[in-house]
Amino acid sequence: MHFMTSKPFQGVITALVTPFADGRLDEPAFVALIERQVAAGVHGVVPVGTTGETSTLSHEEHKRVVSLCVEVTNGRIPVIAGAGSNSTEEAVDFARHAKAAGADASLVVTPYYNRPGQEGLYQHYKTISDAVDLPMLVYNVPSRTSIDITNETLLRVAELPNVVGIKDATGDMVRASLQKRFFAPEWIMLSGDDPSALGYIAHGGRGCISVTANVAPAACAAFFNACLSGQWTEALALQNRLIRLHKALFLDASPSPTKFALSRLGLCSEEVRLPVVPCAPQHYAEIVEAMTEAGVSS
Repeated sequence: MHFMTSKPFQGVITALVTPFADGRLDEPAFVALIERQVAAGVHGVVPVGTTGETSTLSHEEHKRVVSLCVEVTNGRIPVIAGAGSNSTEEAVDFARHAKAAGADASLVVTPYYNRPGQEGLYQHYKTISDAVDLPMLVYNVPSRTSIDITNETLLRVAELPNVVGIKDATGDMVRASLQKRFFAPEWIMLSGDDPSALGYIAHGGRGCISVTANVAPAACAAFFNACLSGQWTEALALQNRLIRLHKALFLDASPSPTKFALSRLGLCSEEVRLPVVPCAPQHYAEIVEAMTEAGVSS
């Protein structure tokens, strides 16, 4: 790995929802959501990731969300722009836009549906790295993509000039320990799974790209500050407060429970895009109780 980032990517980095109103991007709500995140002390944001419903945004909407996010944050916290696609050419286009918009890095998921082999995965990331001079994080989430980038392939990818780290949503702590053992010290390891982020950090990670932080940014920021400063007793206490919410936000297809929670807080509508539908009413009570337990009043 040859590329050094100018900003630290650590702590809690919120995977932002994309709010809608009557089928269109709700820009005022999006601005307010970002300002709430900054005020709560989160360490970064990710626009147009999976939680941002990127798969149902038009390319124009995708790019507008990234540009607006960079504009609103205005350098106060890092912006890691979602730029993944199962078309390498499309991923290059999104990464180019992320750089032009002023994002601090791109987040590129392993190509879903196509199910490339390990060499195809390597060539995908190599092509993007060669085309766009912007720090890039690999996103490995086999539960969604049906493919897994192995540590052996990832070690090759890590040598590419612009690849700086990984968002790992496998929940595999052994994989984290092995990366810590064999990868360069500057390799950035971020969890993509809120419930297991405490363990991931204990195994050498630097933080988490979080869904829960949409709803409880201050509590999540406090949790990761405790982790990063080695205050494990405090971190465990905060984990115990947050774990119910971590689980509740996936009781229905994401991000519908998160948008329900945010609608209870008056921050955006519940509106999602098909094939995801609004959160089922039978989950409302559990989500609200989990919010209260996490210290978020609705």
